[in-house]
Amino acid sequence: MSTQPTRVQAAQAVQTAQTVQAVQTAQTQTRTRTRAERRHRHRHRHHHSPGIRPTPWTIAATATLAIVTAGAFTTLAGLLVGPLHEEFGWSRSAIGVGTLVNMALYGVAAPFSAALMDRFGMRRVATAALALVGAGAGLAMTMTAPWQFVLYWGVFVGLGTGATATAFAATVTERWFVARRGLVTGLLTAASVLGQFLFLPVLSEVIDAYAWRAAAGCLAVAAAGAVLIVGLVLRDRPADVGRLPYGADGADGADADGAEGADGPREFTSPPSPAPHAAGRAVRVLLRSAGTAPFLLLAGTFAVCGASTNGVMWTHFAPAAHDHGMPVTVAASLLSLIGIFNVAGTVGSGWLTDRVDARRLLAVCYALRGLSLLALPLLLTATVQPPLVAFVIVFGLLDVATVPPTLALCRAYHGADAPVVFGWINAAHQLGAGLVAFLGGAARDVSGSYDMVWVAAGALCAVAALMALTLRGRRR
Repeated sequence: MSTQPTRVQAAQAVQTAQTVQAVQTAQTQTRTRTRAERRHRHRHRHHHSPGIRPTPWTIAATATLAIVTAGAFTTLAGLLVGPLHEEFGWSRSAIGVGTLVNMALYGVAAPFSAALMDRFGMRRVATAALALVGAGAGLAMTMTAPWQFVLYWGVFVGLGTGATATAFAATVTERWFVARRGLVTGLLTAASVLGQFLFLPVLSEVIDAYAWRAAAGCLAVAAAGAVLIVGLVLRDRPADVGRLPYGADGADGADADGAEGADGPREFTSPPSPAPHAAGRAVRVLLRSAGTAPFLLLAGTFAVCGASTNGVMWTHFAPAAHDHGMPVTVAASLLSLIGIFNVAGTVGSGWLTDRVDARRLLAVCYALRGLSLLALPLLLTATVQPPLVAFVIVFGLLDVATVPPTLALCRAYHGADAPVVFGWINAAHQLGAGLVAFLGGAARDVSGSYDMVWVAAGALCAVAALMALTLRGRRR
């Protein structure tokens, strides 16, 4: 008997089974999409409290409050080195471990925070981050061992401040504004700088008049207040409160506030649903870029940037000045003055980035910063002299001036992946800062002086200048 019919029947059976499986798969995908769309519509219903319909500018102001509050935590560690050493006898290197963990987690959290905001919502992530930093500061008031400083200040505050950094500002701008995005980005960036430096003299006075626990308690209370305000006012998207983004062209050609933007009404298309596996994309971009020379050079230069600013200046300047007899309150005021000149330096660097070779501009910034750090050991005295004021001005102008050319080079070498790439390069910045913050404290413990720390930081800046000049290759 022939086996041909049997083979045909078997083939038909396989084909039928495949067809049934394909139909079932399609039905499953349809049900999955339907459930996802249902969840999406549910998230975007008008679930706001009665009477609370924040405008885009109200959202921007609320985000500013959150960023300023979180920023105040980032520079307090430098004021805690002396008090913790005096009260508990902890070595500066032991305190530096907590600072290292804080800065490292701040940097690592940044690339993933945008994905978390897409997955769980901007308001939830922001309130959770502020609650985390507040809890860290509150728990720090009870610590008696170095490991507790590492956990409370290093882990809790590091993760919380990292989640309310650049990605939060970018998300607010992207979702709530079509017009004036540059202005809003600038305001939120300035808020970060403001938070880092505005409260330094105040916190220093509190520590001097009361104790370091009082300063930590003040920040914990501020974070609790920010959690309340952000939870009440912040919304994930304009659709949640029946608005359009500022500058969007609605049915009446008006923006989200009901008035035309300065550039006229703009067409607005509802944003797509968040891309799946956004966190996975961040990892894939890292793996794809990490082996390229531009990425390695930019990450290396930005690691030096973090080492020579957050790592040594914001962590060790106040203790070093105190070693020379300068009151910590005066040193904190000088750091605040540096923060003021940061704004002018960043704006000027951005203007120059559009007009000169970004590689050369970056090299000049690092070279001048290195020279200023090499001179610093000769300028520190018990009182503030004109040469030290000149250093403060120069360093302030150069402190954040490396950001615009670094961003421009990220766009030039990495194209559409530039935002994610910069997130990872910023992580290198924080890792460099944390490592040098730890090593600087260890060097002070061994040598009894910070002089070699400033010299080493200046030498690193010289290396970074050379690295910037060696950037070559085809740009996108």
